[in-house]
Amino acid sequence: MTDPWVALEPGADPVERVRTLRRAHETFTEAGTVPRPVRSVVAESWRRSARAGVAPDGTATVELTDGDLGSYRAEHPLAAVMPLFRELMGTFAADGKHLLAVCDEQGRLLWVEGHPTTRRQAGRMNFVPGARWSETAVGTNAPGTAVAVDRPVQVFAAEHFIRRVQPWTCAAAPVHDPRTGRVLGAIDITGGDGLAHPHSLGFVQAVARAAESQLALLAPPEAAADTVELTALGRDEAQLVAGGRKVGLSRRHSEILVLLSRHPEGLTGDELLCALYEDESVTPVTLRAELTRLRRLLDSGLLASRPYRLTAPVESDVAVVERRLGSGAITGAMTAYAGPLLPGSVAPAVVRLRRRLADGLRTALIARRDPDLLADWARAPWGEDDLDVWRALAAVRPTAAVRARLDEVESEQAAPAGWMPPRPGGRGLAHTPATSSQRTRL
Repeated sequence: MTDPWVALEPGADPVERVRTLRRAHETFTEAGTVPRPVRSVVAESWRRSARAGVAPDGTATVELTDGDLGSYRAEHPLAAVMPLFRELMGTFAADGKHLLAVCDEQGRLLWVEGHPTTRRQAGRMNFVPGARWSETAVGTNAPGTAVAVDRPVQVFAAEHFIRRVQPWTCAAAPVHDPRTGRVLGAIDITGGDGLAHPHSLGFVQAVARAAESQLALLAPPEAAADTVELTALGRDEAQLVAGGRKVGLSRRHSEILVLLSRHPEGLTGDELLCALYEDESVTPVTLRAELTRLRRLLDSGLLASRPYRLTAPVESDVAVVERRLGSGAITGAMTAYAGPLLPGSVAPAVVRLRRRLADGLRTALIARRDPDLLADWARAPWGEDDLDVWRALAAVRPTAAVRARLDEVESEQAAPAGWMPPRPGGRGLAHTPATSSQRTRL
């Protein structure tokens, strides 16, 4: 299968696929091994399900009922986009005898709507509002697995871990908080074998993105007005937005604000000097002059001294990527990553941060083995020569074009022993190391 996230490719025989999956499921439940035809995303989910102690003959548990359910979902952030979900998916679900379902970040179903007959049938397996459908509770299923891996996913027939769910097919996509990147839950479409098509996966993903855009528009305007935002990824000169005013920054001012935004407690002049300059002959007078010019440019009391610090919290695109990586929201991190941090900068502390951010993201992408995310990185300017990523992409999407590009990169990077290619992640990653007095960790 060329795309491991698609449950059933066009032209495949669903009846034969069901037979194969049932045999594979029995093999796994009896011997603990996953036969080769099973998609990698499903195999990994089966293993997680087994480690969590999920019984193949089990069922979901209803955790929230009546008033508890009503009050909980009324306060949940996804309540604000339920009208959008109904508008985009309601008719599709009703006409196709499918179900529209929405779960929270813990896999609990908040809403299950759609064709009445299908709802009654789903109710027999507790696919109802208030029931927990996380992977750790009921094993492999689209909403629970989408939340677990933070990725749109289809689950077809006997790919479900619990046997009583295996007559069903579903597709789900996670929905994120547009400001923090935190997973809020997932939107799901559940029904028959007809949903085992690439279009249904793309559909729920598009609906999830529309919901994230709607959530961003619904954010209180006063919160945005009070926020100081710094954009520094993929550009040599950062941009600051403060008090509704956009300020373009020079490269040096960009470096200073990136570092100060990461240190709300402030930095001394000596610490900033070591962080910014490779040349130890640069004097504190030079730095003070830069800071004076920056203070005049900001013109808002944003920059204080002794130590140098910012007087208001600053939200940066660097911090957004780091938070999403830290929470496992790899897709969200990749979405927020516009490129290497200040790629032309050679300031030692910026170079270290640039490396750490790029290496952390690409390592996560390689571990996730998501062909779409790997392809996005490999085809970006900063990743087009990233050999490790191209190898990972070829392993999960071995098309002729991918293999040809991998051969090119391997050939280009073949070199005599002892030669080290520049590290991936953008300009400025290969640089002259700082001297010992400049290696202040920031």
